[in-house]
Amino acid sequence: MSASSPEAQAIERTRERIAVACRACGRDPREVTLLAVSKGHPGERLRAAHAAGQRAFGENYAQECVRKIGELADLADIEWHFIGPLQSNKTRLIAESVAWVHSIDRLSIAERLSVQRPNHREPLQVCVQVNVSGERSKSGAAPEHAIDLVEAIARCHRLSLRGLMALPEATTDRVAVRAQFRLLRSLFDAVRERHPDWTRWDTLSMGMSADLEDAIAEGSTLVRLGTAIFGARPAREH
Repeated sequence: MSASSPEAQAIERTRERIAVACRACGRDPREVTLLAVSKGHPGERLRAAHAAGQRAFGENYAQECVRKIGELADLADIEWHFIGPLQSNKTRLIAESVAWVHSIDRLSIAERLSVQRPNHREPLQVCVQVNVSGERSKSGAAPEHAIDLVEAIARCHRLSLRGLMALPEATTDRVAVRAQFRLLRSLFDAVRERHPDWTRWDTLSMGMSADLEDAIAEGSTLVRLGTAIFGARPAREH
Protein backbone atom coordinates (compact mmCIF):
# COMPACT_ATOMS: atom_id res chain seq x y z
CA MET A 1 0.00 0.00 0.00
CA SER A 2 1.42 3.33 -1.03
CA ALA A 3 2.40 5.69 1.74
CA SER A 4 0.53 8.38 -0.20
CA SER A 5 -2.86 6.68 0.07
CA PRO A 6 -5.75 8.94 1.15
CA GLU A 7 -5.88 7.10 4.47
CA ALA A 8 -2.16 7.63 5.08
CA GLN A 9 -2.46 11.33 4.31
CA ALA A 10 -5.47 11.69 6.60
CA ILE A 11 -3.73 9.87 9.44
CA GLU A 12 -0.67 12.09 9.08
CA ARG A 13 -2.86 15.22 9.19
CA THR A 14 -4.76 13.89 12.17
CA ARG A 15 -1.66 13.02 14.15
CA GLU A 16 -0.29 16.50 13.49
CA ARG A 17 -3.59 17.97 14.66
CA ILE A 18 -3.32 15.95 17.87
CA ALA A 19 0.28 17.10 18.34
CA VAL A 20 -0.67 20.76 17.89
CA ALA A 21 -3.53 20.41 20.37
CA CYS A 22 -1.20 18.79 22.89
CA ARG A 23 1.45 21.47 22.53
CA ALA A 24 -1.19 24.15 23.04
CA CYS A 25 -1.96 22.82 26.52
CA GLY A 26 1.52 21.63 27.48
CA ARG A 27 0.92 17.93 26.99
CA ASP A 28 3.02 15.22 25.37
CA PRO A 29 1.32 13.92 22.17
CA ARG A 30 2.38 10.41 23.19
CA GLU A 31 -0.20 10.64 25.99
CA VAL A 32 -3.07 10.58 23.45
CA THR A 33 -4.07 7.45 21.53
CA LEU A 34 -5.74 7.79 18.13
CA LEU A 35 -8.65 5.40 17.67
CA ALA A 36 -9.74 5.20 14.02
CA VAL A 37 -13.53 4.83 13.99
CA SER A 38 -14.14 2.60 11.00
CA LYS A 39 -17.85 1.84 11.25
CA GLY A 40 -19.52 1.70 7.86
CA HIS A 41 -16.24 1.63 5.93
CA PRO A 42 -15.07 -1.43 3.99
CA GLY A 43 -12.20 -3.60 5.06
CA GLU A 44 -9.86 -2.40 2.33
CA ARG A 45 -9.90 1.09 3.81
CA LEU A 46 -8.91 -0.32 7.18
CA ARG A 47 -6.09 -2.19 5.45
CA ALA A 48 -4.88 1.09 3.96
CA ALA A 49 -4.96 2.76 7.39
CA HIS A 50 -3.13 -0.20 8.90
CA ALA A 51 -0.46 0.05 6.19
CA ALA A 52 -0.02 3.69 7.23
CA GLY A 53 0.71 2.64 10.80
CA GLN A 54 -2.72 2.81 12.43
CA ARG A 55 -3.37 -0.08 14.80
CA ALA A 56 -6.42 0.77 16.98
CA PHE A 57 -9.81 0.63 15.25
CA GLY A 58 -13.26 1.32 16.70
CA GLU A 59 -16.56 -0.23 15.62
CA ASN A 60 -20.13 0.57 16.70
CA TYR A 61 -22.13 -2.45 15.55
CA ALA A 62 -21.45 -5.92 16.90
CA GLN A 63 -22.05 -7.95 13.74
CA GLU A 64 -20.14 -5.53 11.52
CA CYS A 65 -17.28 -5.56 14.01
CA VAL A 66 -17.06 -9.36 14.09
CA ARG A 67 -17.26 -9.56 10.28
CA LYS A 68 -14.35 -7.13 9.86
CA ILE A 69 -12.28 -8.97 12.46
CA GLY A 70 -12.67 -12.07 10.30
CA GLU A 71 -11.87 -10.22 7.08
CA LEU A 72 -8.70 -8.73 8.54
CA ALA A 73 -7.60 -11.73 10.61
CA ASP A 74 -4.24 -11.77 8.81
CA LEU A 75 -3.42 -8.38 10.40
CA ALA A 76 -2.66 -9.87 13.78
CA ASP A 77 -1.60 -6.63 15.46
CA ILE A 78 -4.89 -4.75 15.02
CA GLU A 79 -6.43 -3.73 18.35
CA TRP A 80 -10.23 -3.82 18.10
CA HIS A 81 -12.37 -1.49 20.21
CA PHE A 82 -16.15 -1.68 20.49
CA ILE A 83 -17.56 1.81 21.11
CA GLY A 84 -21.29 1.54 20.38
CA PRO A 85 -24.33 0.73 22.53
CA LEU A 86 -24.24 -2.92 23.50
CA GLN A 87 -27.37 -5.03 23.80
CA SER A 88 -27.53 -8.08 26.04
CA ASN A 89 -27.98 -10.44 23.11
CA LYS A 90 -24.74 -9.21 21.51
CA THR A 91 -22.42 -9.37 24.51
CA ARG A 92 -21.04 -12.83 23.69
CA LEU A 93 -20.04 -11.77 20.17
CA ILE A 94 -18.13 -8.82 21.61
CA ALA A 95 -16.67 -10.60 24.64
CA GLU A 96 -15.16 -13.23 22.37
CA SER A 97 -13.83 -10.86 19.72
CA VAL A 98 -12.43 -7.49 20.81
CA ALA A 99 -9.74 -6.09 23.09
CA TRP A 100 -11.70 -3.10 24.41
CA VAL A 101 -15.29 -2.06 25.15
CA HIS A 102 -15.82 1.67 25.82
CA SER A 103 -19.59 1.76 26.17
CA ILE A 104 -20.56 -0.10 29.34
CA ASP A 105 -23.43 1.78 30.96
CA ARG A 106 -24.92 -0.79 33.35
CA LEU A 107 -23.70 -3.57 35.60
CA SER A 108 -25.68 -6.32 33.86
CA ILE A 109 -23.76 -5.77 30.61
CA ALA A 110 -20.44 -5.81 32.45
CA GLU A 111 -21.33 -9.03 34.22
CA ARG A 112 -22.30 -10.73 30.97
CA LEU A 113 -19.06 -9.63 29.30
CA SER A 114 -17.05 -10.90 32.25
CA VAL A 115 -18.70 -14.34 32.25
CA GLN A 116 -18.47 -14.65 28.46
CA ARG A 117 -14.84 -13.53 28.07
CA PRO A 118 -12.85 -16.62 27.00
CA ASN A 119 -10.36 -17.82 29.58
CA HIS A 120 -7.58 -18.11 27.01
CA ARG A 121 -7.77 -14.38 26.23
CA GLU A 122 -6.48 -11.46 28.25
CA PRO A 123 -9.10 -9.71 30.41
CA LEU A 124 -11.36 -7.42 28.40
CA GLN A 125 -10.29 -3.77 28.73
CA VAL A 126 -13.36 -1.65 29.52
CA CYS A 127 -14.53 1.90 30.10
CA VAL A 128 -17.75 3.08 31.69
CA GLN A 129 -19.81 5.39 29.50
CA VAL A 130 -21.19 8.46 31.25
CA ASN A 131 -24.05 10.58 29.88
CA VAL A 132 -22.41 13.93 30.52
CA SER A 133 -24.93 15.90 28.44
CA GLY A 134 -28.04 14.52 30.17
CA GLU A 135 -29.74 13.85 26.83
CA ARG A 136 -32.41 11.16 26.97
CA SER A 137 -31.32 9.86 23.58
CA LYS A 138 -27.79 9.16 24.81
CA SER A 139 -26.53 5.98 26.41
CA GLY A 140 -24.44 6.20 29.54
CA ALA A 141 -24.68 6.19 33.28
CA ALA A 142 -25.93 9.36 34.95
CA PRO A 143 -22.96 11.29 36.39
CA GLU A 144 -24.29 10.97 39.93
CA HIS A 145 -24.33 7.16 39.60
CA ALA A 146 -21.12 6.72 37.63
CA ILE A 147 -18.70 6.16 40.52
CA ASP A 148 -20.95 3.53 42.11
CA LEU A 149 -21.13 1.73 38.76
CA VAL A 150 -17.37 1.92 38.32
CA GLU A 151 -16.80 0.36 41.73
CA ALA A 152 -19.26 -2.44 41.02
CA ILE A 153 -17.71 -3.23 37.64
CA ALA A 154 -14.26 -3.34 39.23
CA ARG A 155 -15.35 -6.60 40.89
CA CYS A 156 -15.93 -8.35 37.53
CA HIS A 157 -12.97 -10.72 37.34
CA ARG A 158 -12.57 -11.06 33.57
CA LEU A 159 -12.66 -7.31 32.98
CA SER A 160 -9.84 -4.80 33.37
CA LEU A 161 -11.41 -1.45 34.22
CA ARG A 162 -9.47 1.35 32.52
CA GLY A 163 -11.51 4.56 32.68
CA LEU A 164 -14.46 6.57 31.42
CA MET A 165 -15.97 7.40 28.04
CA ALA A 166 -18.38 10.14 26.99
CA LEU A 167 -20.15 11.42 23.91
CA PRO A 168 -20.90 15.12 24.45
CA GLU A 169 -23.83 17.04 23.06
CA ALA A 170 -23.68 17.66 19.31
CA THR A 171 -23.46 21.43 19.45
CA THR A 172 -21.25 24.25 18.19
CA ASP A 173 -21.26 25.70 21.70
CA ARG A 174 -17.67 24.98 22.68
CA VAL A 175 -18.20 26.26 26.21
CA ALA A 176 -20.91 23.64 26.75
CA VAL A 177 -18.79 20.89 25.23
CA ARG A 178 -15.78 21.83 27.35
CA ALA A 179 -17.96 21.75 30.46
CA GLN A 180 -19.11 18.24 29.60
CA PHE A 181 -15.55 17.05 29.04
CA ARG A 182 -14.56 18.71 32.31
CA LEU A 183 -17.33 16.84 34.12
CA LEU A 184 -16.00 13.52 32.84
CA ARG A 185 -12.49 14.47 33.91
CA SER A 186 -13.73 15.38 37.39
CA LEU A 187 -15.38 11.97 37.75
CA PHE A 188 -12.22 10.27 36.51
CA ASP A 189 -10.13 12.17 39.07
CA ALA A 190 -12.61 11.38 41.85
CA VAL A 191 -12.24 7.66 41.18
CA ARG A 192 -8.47 8.00 41.17
CA GLU A 193 -8.57 9.76 44.54
CA ARG A 194 -10.79 7.04 46.02
CA HIS A 195 -8.71 4.21 44.57
CA PRO A 196 -5.07 5.27 44.30
CA ASP A 197 -4.09 1.60 44.06
CA TRP A 198 -5.87 1.20 40.71
CA THR A 199 -2.71 1.41 38.61
CA ARG A 200 -4.55 0.76 35.31
CA TRP A 201 -7.10 3.55 35.81
CA ASP A 202 -5.63 5.57 32.96
CA THR A 203 -8.12 6.18 30.14
CA LEU A 204 -10.33 9.15 29.33
CA SER A 205 -12.04 8.24 26.05
CA MET A 206 -13.41 11.54 24.78
CA GLY A 207 -13.08 13.70 21.72
CA MET A 208 -14.05 13.16 18.10
CA SER A 209 -13.28 14.76 14.74
CA ALA A 210 -15.10 18.02 15.54
CA ASP A 211 -13.90 18.58 19.11
CA LEU A 212 -10.62 16.76 19.70
CA GLU A 213 -8.78 19.99 20.63
CA ASP A 214 -11.21 20.73 23.46
CA ALA A 215 -11.11 17.11 24.62
CA ILE A 216 -7.31 17.07 24.73
CA ALA A 217 -7.27 20.37 26.62
CA GLU A 218 -9.53 18.78 29.24
CA GLY A 219 -7.36 15.68 29.61
CA SER A 220 -8.43 13.13 27.01
CA THR A 221 -6.06 10.18 26.61
CA LEU A 222 -7.90 8.63 23.65
CA VAL A 223 -9.70 10.37 20.80
CA ARG A 224 -12.19 8.53 18.58
CA LEU A 225 -11.96 9.88 15.02
CA GLY A 226 -13.84 8.63 12.01
CA THR A 227 -14.63 11.47 9.60
CA ALA A 228 -11.16 13.00 9.91
CA ILE A 229 -9.60 9.74 8.72
CA PHE A 230 -12.13 8.03 6.46
CA GLY A 231 -14.38 10.90 5.41
CA ALA A 232 -18.17 10.75 5.41
CA ARG A 233 -19.58 7.40 6.38
CA PRO A 234 -21.43 5.49 3.64
CA ALA A 235 -24.99 4.33 4.22
CA ARG A 236 -25.10 1.44 6.66
CA GLU A 237 -25.38 -2.01 5.13
CA HIS A 238 -28.57 -3.98 5.77
